[in-house]
Amino acid sequence: MSQTDANTTDVLVIGGGTGGYSTALRAASLGLRVVLAERDLVGGTCQHRGCIPSKAMLHAAELVDGIAEARERWGVKATVDSLDWPALVATRDTIVARNHQGVAGHLRAAQVRVVQGSARLTGPRTVHIEGAGEFTARRGIVLATGSRPRLLPGLVADGRRVVTSDDALFATELPASVLVLGGGAIGVEYASFHRSMGAEVTLVEAAERLLPLEDEDVSRHLARGLKKRGITVRTGSTLTATELLPDGVRATVRTPKGDELVVGAERLLIAVGRVPVTDGLDLAAAGLSADERGFVAPTDRSRLETAVPGIHVVGDLLPPPSLGLAHASFAEGLLVAETLAGLPGRAVDYATVPRVTYSSPQTASVGLTEAEARARGLEIKVNTMPLAATAKGMVHGQGGMVKVIAAADGAGGHATGPVLGVHLVGPHVSEMIAESQLIVAWDAEPSDVAAHLHAHPTLSEAVGETFLTLAGRGLHQH
Repeated sequence: MSQTDANTTDVLVIGGGTGGYSTALRAASLGLRVVLAERDLVGGTCQHRGCIPSKAMLHAAELVDGIAEARERWGVKATVDSLDWPALVATRDTIVARNHQGVAGHLRAAQVRVVQGSARLTGPRTVHIEGAGEFTARRGIVLATGSRPRLLPGLVADGRRVVTSDDALFATELPASVLVLGGGAIGVEYASFHRSMGAEVTLVEAAERLLPLEDEDVSRHLARGLKKRGITVRTGSTLTATELLPDGVRATVRTPKGDELVVGAERLLIAVGRVPVTDGLDLAAAGLSADERGFVAPTDRSRLETAVPGIHVVGDLLPPPSLGLAHASFAEGLLVAETLAGLPGRAVDYATVPRVTYSSPQTASVGLTEAEARARGLEIKVNTMPLAATAKGMVHGQGGMVKVIAAADGAGGHATGPVLGVHLVGPHVSEMIAESQLIVAWDAEPSDVAAHLHAHPTLSEAVGETFLTLAGRGLHQH
């Protein structure tokens, strides 16, 4: 086979993260020849610097919290003598490595050709991969280059005193105190982790509440849970000055009342979001450009195809309503692969993609918030139930709630229409959201859900009780 033949393929994917490798695997399964260009390791941010390692560490934090609960609530006289940070890191890295090996194995089995090297567009159907030469994609090119942590003007991450979420994962030791800047999912998770590990934590968010894109009741219950754990939460507050010290930082925070507070910490963790990565991609060579925020927008959401026919985009390069979540990227990759194979496509319904924050307490939601439903002028019925109203919720003793928003008829205000949104706060709710995803996606009504019993005693029983009440069949809730 000549070099020209070897470098001609059906689909060329730039970026081996969740969106990229899912596109490659699905395209290959449909009989297409696929080349995947990745300059680092397949698996991307989620597998190596985000979802997997951070959740491994949060599981360790959960174990530490469990020891404290055993001692304080259950009379089990246990304490944490010390934390072997290298051992924790080694376990985390083993999990990451096994996941990476699994993805790499799937790609090999699917006969996806993985080429390591930086890739740049040279035309609407051609790509140059460093060290491997020019490639031609007969059917199309998929841009899946992901994102990186957003930095703030004047703040330079040195990896020790001022760090990003990427840096915090690979720190050589745990700090005694942390100032977390950003109250989105990443900031909340890192604040929760460091508090579990014994650090003094201050969490600062410029918006009026934590997780500002979630339902207001979710934000309220989350803030209550974090404060109960000893985390100082300052919403509606901004960082106005930062002084680097030999052993940490001294930051000035302006509160909603205009007061200036000085907060000292060993580490300042910047978690104010992520920005798309298009550096070196040379979009212009293919007739493309990024918008002012760095996103590459599709002109056809049902195909995720850009203004240049045959060039598609998935993952963190997509602007909203894409969610920048790994599982949303999987759906986008499947859609694009099937489109390139000539199958009919349907746009990803982001309203039915679950959103989860893995802090303690956890949050999980799907569908519309109450404010969004009201803003659309919808007639709705809302029911909220505290987890502590169930026996299993009392056992866990961590508070939390279930909130369901359903369409109502205009006359009696009964919830006779489809479920529009479900919002959970509390222990293990990341595992409880799956049924609610199906409920919302399938336009089920509360009566449909109420016809099916939830096991007793369980936390998910609170979900069932909430729907029973909305359907007019309230048992323990009236």
